[in-house]
Amino acid sequence: MRTDLGVSFMKKQIAKMIFKLSGWSYHIEPEILENKQVIIGFEHTSNLDAVLSVALFEILEIKIHTLIKKELFQGPLKPLLEKLGGIAVDRHSKSDIVSQMVKLFEQNDRFNLVIAPQATRAKDGSTRKPIRTGFWHIARAANVPIVLMYANPVTKEGGILGKIYPENLEADLKLIQALYKEKVGLDICIPEQSN
Repeated sequence: MRTDLGVSFMKKQIAKMIFKLSGWSYHIEPEILENKQVIIGFEHTSNLDAVLSVALFEILEIKIHTLIKKELFQGPLKPLLEKLGGIAVDRHSKSDIVSQMVKLFEQNDRFNLVIAPQATRAKDGSTRKPIRTGFWHIARAANVPIVLMYANPVTKEGGILGKIYPENLEADLKLIQALYKEKVGLDICIPEQSN
C-alpha cells in the first residue's frame, strides 16, 4: 500500500514538472468532473498536447481510457498501451463502437473516456475540417456528460472549461463551438447538419 502511494506521489510530481518545464499552466475546477464522462479536447497542434493531457490527469489522479487502433496493440507496445488505459479498436470492423463503449460505462463505477475528435486541423495547419461526432454519440448513448478540455498554444494555458449533457446533436455542437470560441478564443469547425 505504501509503495502504491509513493508511486502515485512520484507520478504526480513528474506531471507537475512537465508543466513547469514546458512553460504551460492549467486551470481546473475538480467539481466539474463526475465518476463517468466522455472528455474531449481542442486544440491539437502537436504531440505535446497528448503529453500535457496525460500529465494533467495524473495530477488530478484520474484514470483515463482512450480508443487506439488495434494494430498498435501488437508486440511490446501492448502492455504499455493497456497500462495507459488504451482500448483496442478495429476501425474496419462492423461491430458498433458506441455499443462497446456503453457496455464499458455500464460495467464500471468510474470510467473516463478521452477522445480527441478527428479532423480538427488540416495537416498543413491551415484549413480546418469539421470535427467527427462519435464522442457525442457515445456520451448520449451512455447517458454521461461531455467534459470540454482545452489547450491554447498561444497562451500556453490548458485545462477544463466546462461540461454539457448531450441532448440534441446540432444544438450541442453549436454550444461546444460557442464555448470554445467565447472562453478560449478557439475556432472549431462543426459539421453542417442535414435537415
